[in-house]
Amino acid sequence: MKAQDTPVDSKPDLPLEIAHLLLIDVVGYSKLLVNEEIEFLQELNQIVRSTECFRAAETTGKLIRVPTGDGMALLFFHSPEEPVRCALETSRALKDHPHIQVRMGIHSGPVNRVTDVNDKTNFAGSGINVAQRVLDCGDAGHILLSGHVAEDLAEYRHWQPCLHDLGECEVKHGLRLHIVNLYKDGLGNPQVPEKLRRKKRWKQASAVRPITSPRWPKIALVVTLLVSAVALVISSLILFHRASPLRTTVSAPEAATTSALAAIPEKSIAVLPFENLSDEKENAYFADGVQDEILTGLSRVADLKVISRTSVMQYKTGTKRNLREIATDLGVGHVLEGSVQRAGGRVRVNAQLIDARTDSQLWAERYDRDVADVFVIESELAGKIVAQLQAKISPSEKAAIEQALTTDLAAYDLYLRAQALFADTSDPLHAREKLPQAAQLLDEAVARDPHFLQAWCLLSRVHSVAYFRGHDHTAARLDLANAALEAARRLQPDAGEVHLALANYYYHGFRDYGRARSELAIARRTLPNNAEVFRHTGFIDRREGHWGEATRNLERALELDPRNFFILQQLALTYGSQRRYADEARTYDRALTIVPADPNTRILRALIALDWRADIKPFQATLATLVAENRSVAPDVDLPLYALCERTAAAATRTLTNYPREGVANNGVNYPYAYCQGAVARCQGDSAKARTAFTAARREVEKTVEEQPDFAAALSLLGMIDAGLERKEEALREGRRGCELLPISKDAIDGADLAINLAQIYAWTGEKDRAIEQIAAVERVPNTLSYGLLKLHPYWDPLRGDPRFEKIVASLGPK
Repeated sequence: MKAQDTPVDSKPDLPLEIAHLLLIDVVGYSKLLVNEEIEFLQELNQIVRSTECFRAAETTGKLIRVPTGDGMALLFFHSPEEPVRCALETSRALKDHPHIQVRMGIHSGPVNRVTDVNDKTNFAGSGINVAQRVLDCGDAGHILLSGHVAEDLAEYRHWQPCLHDLGECEVKHGLRLHIVNLYKDGLGNPQVPEKLRRKKRWKQASAVRPITSPRWPKIALVVTLLVSAVALVISSLILFHRASPLRTTVSAPEAATTSALAAIPEKSIAVLPFENLSDEKENAYFADGVQDEILTGLSRVADLKVISRTSVMQYKTGTKRNLREIATDLGVGHVLEGSVQRAGGRVRVNAQLIDARTDSQLWAERYDRDVADVFVIESELAGKIVAQLQAKISPSEKAAIEQALTTDLAAYDLYLRAQALFADTSDPLHAREKLPQAAQLLDEAVARDPHFLQAWCLLSRVHSVAYFRGHDHTAARLDLANAALEAARRLQPDAGEVHLALANYYYHGFRDYGRARSELAIARRTLPNNAEVFRHTGFIDRREGHWGEATRNLERALELDPRNFFILQQLALTYGSQRRYADEARTYDRALTIVPADPNTRILRALIALDWRADIKPFQATLATLVAENRSVAPDVDLPLYALCERTAAAATRTLTNYPREGVANNGVNYPYAYCQGAVARCQGDSAKARTAFTAARREVEKTVEEQPDFAAALSLLGMIDAGLERKEEALREGRRGCELLPISKDAIDGADLAINLAQIYAWTGEKDRAIEQIAAVERVPNTLSYGLLKLHPYWDPLRGDPRFEKIVASLGPK
């Protein structure tokens, strides 16, 4: 290896260190021209250095990087997950650079610092040697792991489906290495490496199979494997003599599905919607309730992987369901389906448990009982499933399964309706309407059953979100959230749902992310399969500026809720703020496979071209298509911030036509219609019309600031309005005060938005130097001020032509 450019340590004997190594080399490097070699390596270096794992390790000083001629070696020192995540991030980024073909090898082992001929510090040791041998086994696209690393990763359930055992291979000097192939979601190379298909392979696994966490001591495992190997040879000989000479072939799609199912955890299940066979179709919510209660009970068992309700509800009854495909899509090995028929005071429930890997029915049950016994039926079914899957269950988990949410069926129906409304509030315009409806239904539910814990918790969350989003940013709304929470705490203070609601209350009501995170950690103990716990942990990570962790927690939430449209939207937005536009596009595309016609996602997908490349045409074309399909969606999809980049009178008129007259909530504060009028008039150079509009907007926002003088977002908005009114001193004071109250260090999302607002205030008030300095500071962290907006938006016209501003814009452009 070439030396790293660091001074030599004066100590003659340095101790061994355990490093987690990632080796990368360019495939076909020796066939490149000299200038191509340089270009490829420079491009690869930039890609690797831009990964979140690389940056995080470099920031903490726990990363050593060493050039290797045709690639690089990265030495991490914190966790064996670091090189694996870095490899996946690199593989994902390389999808946009198909001309660069690399292979990667990962190993954990001892290294020590040595002095080379140039008196520089380099690294040597068996850890590096083994990592190199692992790398040498791969072809283009492969991410290969040593068995040692794979064994460490297999202790974590979320890694197990990604690890595929290739067996053992004899490499240089007779060394025998256990090799594991890592691939997931189109990253890595699922093919068996050429080197392992040839004769050098000395011990082949019975099949390319997933790695699972070891349960026995290693010596027992070795003995067991030897015995199994003998048994396998004997059974193979018997089969050879008895088998029919006919050859069975499997179609490619079926083989792919079978392979995917083989990598799925054994103790995993999806509870599909139950068919409503009742004569009264309004009993559909009753059937949903039976399914939901079984799912909720199972999700409390930590030894199971249970898919969340949002994902399974997309597989409605009424059409023939391919259970194997559904199981593959959701990442489970088992599926429960059934039907519910309610007539008068009686109920009939049929259920069958299917092993989706073999399409075999494990059991089927039928219950004919009094309707009041439906909750007993649900807990019995959940208990039977736990026993069938041989899941470990604690006394507290068993008690939770046996406890009904409520015995009032009407209250439960109201709760399910409110739950459906609350799940459909990701769109801020529709949330204004649906959140009050959900709150009313929950008020009715708890009035019928004051002991309905989950209804109280959901009611608190509805009020907290209404406050946070600015639909009712008042102390009275927070009091309602707290009152519902206190009612829940009196009923069952240790319940996971209570701690989840507390986390929401601290997050949405006070931006107290530390306390919210603590409550989520408690909630997770009794809600191990609750995707919301991981989702909100990701939201907190994002607010605290831990973008890599935020991405990982949102991806973990998707494992439990793989068809959750909202989580996919949030993950895409997280990628966008980090300028990971290819990942953002891929995630929106995945969301559109779930809801293909969703207008909001379609327009956001089109806007990536504007943010990334300053290309406004996809936005214009998609907007025209959406409005032609349904005129009513115009207020949702004609986003003023981007529409003004068109710089036409038609776009300005269209923006004012589509902007809601009641305003739009952003960062928790309402941006009135008059503000939009003022901004449009200013961009058109109509100062008189701008002044009139901004004056009207000021009256509304000033009232909010008077009532809540420390409301950072309202102060920031007032500052932009005053900048438009040429009230320079007030504008500067208000904009700065907003940033002081909510800095980026306190909230990496809204704080960054307020920092961008301050840059706009500086630009509008003639403070060009400060505006450019502010933009430069903002662009050092993830944010929404993209290359396209800086290049096209009229807000930044006062800065154009200044070399410092143009340099910032150029630095953000597509590479």
